[in-house]
Amino acid sequence: MRHFSIVVLACVLFGSLAMAQQKPPARGDWVSLFNGKDLTGWVKIGNEKWVVEDGAIYGEGITEKYGYLITEKDYQDFDLSLRFKCEADGNSGVYLRTRFKPGTVDVSDGYQVEIDRVLNHHTGGLYGDNRGWMVWPAAEFETVIRPFDWNDMLIQVHGNRTIVHLNGIQVLDFTNPTPKSKDGSIALQLHSGGLGKMRFKDIFVRDLSIR
Repeated sequence: MRHFSIVVLACVLFGSLAMAQQKPPARGDWVSLFNGKDLTGWVKIGNEKWVVEDGAIYGEGITEKYGYLITEKDYQDFDLSLRFKCEADGNSGVYLRTRFKPGTVDVSDGYQVEIDRVLNHHTGGLYGDNRGWMVWPAAEFETVIRPFDWNDMLIQVHGNRTIVHLNGIQVLDFTNPTPKSKDGSIALQLHSGGLGKMRFKDIFVRDLSIR
């Protein structure tokens, strides 16, 4: 009888653990977007090189067009934390609320947080939303980027407000008076013309739109 009780208890505990593991994330939970092993959960847009090396996503531009790696899931309001390292002077970025024209690498909706290791090239600034440059960081923040090392970035997208932290410093807080992008994928970008060489890792999202 005692053996039977132990077996039943073990089954209950195992079942509870399995249900806990399958439970979807709640609003405000941090969730990993990159497992460190492969590109599960991501989709390649374009013909650029995207691989996993040494626990990081490595992207390299090999054509004359831009390239993107996008999340399978769409997001509306969220916090995004990641680390990046530039390995070439061509710019890159993290696109937010992104959508593409069908069958192309042309962004139809969305805007990017700029990444460029060349100083005074506005890393942390916002570009896109069908209007070009939206805002740059103040001049004193143009040298916050570590050009040849890993950088920490936190992006907060709350309604029409976007806040960017770079290496622990808030470099941008912008409220868009006429936002055009409502929701869409998160996308890592590579510069066109074969200039982009980037690494990304430790990518986490906190979905604030979950009800």
